[in-house]
Amino acid sequence: MAELHDLTAIDQVAALRRGELSPLEVVTHYLARIARLDDRVGAFVEVTADAARERAESVTRAEPVGALWGLPFADKDLVPRAGVPTRFGSRLHQDLVPDETADQAAVLDEAGGISLGKTSTPEFGLTGYTETQIGPPARDPWNLDNGAGGSSGGAAAAVAAGLLPLAPASDGGGSIRIPAATVGVVGIKPSRGRVPFASGLDSPGGLAVAGPIARTVADAALLLDVQVSGRPYGYATRAPGSGPFGEAAQHPTTFARIGVTTVSPWDDDEDIRLDPDAARAVDVAAALLSDGGHGVDPFDWRPRGYAEMFTTIWRMSAARMTLTDAELELVEPITAWLVREGRALSGAQVLEALTAASAFERDTITAFAPFDAVLTPALALPPQPVGWFDRADAARGFSQQVQYAPYSSFVNVAGLPALVLPVTVDASGHPVSVQLIGRPGGEAQLVALAAGLERQMGALPHPALWSL
Repeated sequence: MAELHDLTAIDQVAALRRGELSPLEVVTHYLARIARLDDRVGAFVEVTADAARERAESVTRAEPVGALWGLPFADKDLVPRAGVPTRFGSRLHQDLVPDETADQAAVLDEAGGISLGKTSTPEFGLTGYTETQIGPPARDPWNLDNGAGGSSGGAAAAVAAGLLPLAPASDGGGSIRIPAATVGVVGIKPSRGRVPFASGLDSPGGLAVAGPIARTVADAALLLDVQVSGRPYGYATRAPGSGPFGEAAQHPTTFARIGVTTVSPWDDDEDIRLDPDAARAVDVAAALLSDGGHGVDPFDWRPRGYAEMFTTIWRMSAARMTLTDAELELVEPITAWLVREGRALSGAQVLEALTAASAFERDTITAFAPFDAVLTPALALPPQPVGWFDRADAARGFSQQVQYAPYSSFVNVAGLPALVLPVTVDASGHPVSVQLIGRPGGEAQLVALAAGLERQMGALPHPALWSL
């Protein structure tokens, strides 16, 4: 018999609106799953059960308005919510309880959603794995020996384990796509300027944007629509095109030209080795797209000089944190390393890196212009065991992250939209994902293409703990 969490987020919202489910029923179901399973998964750093029940009762008394009316979610631990501990994955902020709620959380409240707490993230969201000094690691529900990726590792793990129907997340160098691909769910990184309250325009290099994680393309598009329309501030430059993106999931694209590449901009500087299962997933996705009537062509892309530019911007971003020397002794080694390296940069180095990033954005968009979307692997390597990333040797740990996910950060530098989704399974039954990269403002095209792939593939399996 189907359980409530077997339903898609869209189906749950529909059942809530019809009165077949109550907000309190749905909240109670997910809180029970979190209590039963999260000690294994490590998706949450804070569960606000009492507040969630009170919110469910309040939502029930109101008119059923808002795209997420009665639907649970959870805030990433980088997003302040009034009265709820917000630790930023760091022991420096273990006792921080904000007085105000950030827009990233408020827009989901305004859409009728109900927060169940905080999902785990690495310290200040700086790494592509979620292992911290303040709590258990976020684990891959398919194999609990492995990590869930990062920095939205808790959000992705919660969705994959059926602890949440969907989850908001953020992505500054792959932080939505890396964990979503690691645990076999859907993640969308929007175009720079698409989401007004987290547009990327206020971060160095324009890297960090908010986006959704969900089990299906349509569910992810539902949350993206809420994030895009929730606070349409006039001062945020908007990416071209407009939603609602959820409609694109219902209307497959009749023809698109797809470029296919396994080249990454790190290839000349790091030892990038593409796992055979990741290569096979790209081949399968390309074949499905071709069978779906799309034009699919190999794409010979040879970017140069990326590694030095990106590492400079990443260090520069970390240097903005106002940490004292004493605090730098308490944070993770990679945090301290990035901050110190960033503070040692000269003004000329920073300007050179930002200029190079603008040139890379222009050159990449020009190179991708002949295609409606570009297909790449989502990850180069399969999910790795907890502890695989070197947390003591920061430089080595950074290199390992690049080797694991070399196809992510360049999309942030170029400001392009991208979507990851599972398309195959490996010999163990674990999902293997691919990435689709769109044109500037091309989220609707990506959603339509990915939804078409979902329909062709049929339903993929769930991890074993799904039925527990």
